[in-house]
Amino acid sequence: MKELKKEMKTVMRDLKQLTKKAEKLGAKIVKLESTKKAKPAAKPKAKPKAKPKAKAKPKAKAKAGVKPKAVRSKKVAVSAKKAAPKKAKKMTASDTILSFIRNSNVPVDTTMLKKKTKFKDNNIRMIVYRLKKRGEIKSVRKGVYEKA
Repeated sequence: MKELKKEMKTVMRDLKQLTKKAEKLGAKIVKLESTKKAKPAAKPKAKPKAKPKAKAKPKAKAKAGVKPKAVRSKKVAVSAKKAAPKKAKKMTASDTILSFIRNSNVPVDTTMLKKKTKFKDNNIRMIVYRLKKRGEIKSVRKGVYEKA
């Protein structure tokens, strides 16, 4: 039994180290992606090749006594692609509770969270547990939380 506990502790320690390394790599990737978006690679634009001009067709001679037809202006179909409005991301329940705790000047208890967010008790408990585990909030005392 002692050996099993010892092995479990070493596995947990190794997992924590791997988690830290993965988070560092993730941060580097995010940083690289943001620099790529900020500085797009400047590609020289290729000049369009000149198209050969079409030969002009000879105009038909107007017949005597016949009025020429009214010339209609051809409407050029402009396919202006309108940028679709970006949908605002919906706030998750965790985001809602976290923003409420961050914006509060005093520590917030679960009853206040329940009144403001109108979430069920169980949902609030689970969300607070996750936020505490992530290190985004800390517990002042039982049932009272503030930003970390």
